[in-house]
Amino acid sequence: MTESERNHLSGKALEAYDRMLERVQSGLRQVQQTSLKTLDQEIQDAVEFEYELEEMTREEADLLGAYLKRDLEHLLHFVDETGEGLKEWLQLDMSLLEHQLTDSLLSVADQTLIDNLELRQKLENEDAGHYISGEVATAGMFRCLNCGHMRCLTATSHLETCEACGSHYYERVTSRWPRKES
Repeated sequence: MTESERNHLSGKALEAYDRMLERVQSGLRQVQQTSLKTLDQEIQDAVEFEYELEEMTREEADLLGAYLKRDLEHLLHFVDETGEGLKEWLQLDMSLLEHQLTDSLLSVADQTLIDNLELRQKLENEDAGHYISGEVATAGMFRCLNCGHMRCLTATSHLETCEACGSHYYERVTSRWPRKES
């Protein structure tokens, strides 16, 4: 399957993947003991169900099944080796969910009012060393204040929101400054 074929499927594939995951979860709740064999069988049943819906080809359904198997096996190995749970495996935390909620709420707010509030915050900001997405900055390295993701500007440009977590706040990262006393 080529890259363009995978991109063409993305909407259907994402929904089908989620349905397959739900079917596997439901099937595993009904068995006494979960093993890799029962997991494989539940995944295969979910693949067959999706294929019978006639929304995708056999190859597409099998590919989604392989993706699902990979993810679930990785989760099982992670839990077995670390004793940690789903939250740690996904590495999701409340800040990510808070950003999603904030974005949802801001999407229905008056954009002019939001822009005015952001401008006021920028002008009143006590720490002038911080950058906010949308600001113009010259070339350099910037670290997201929320997740630590690094963004490199190779020329003067607008800072975009963090591609890792959606945050708007950065700090410039400058090596060997301030100079450390020897």
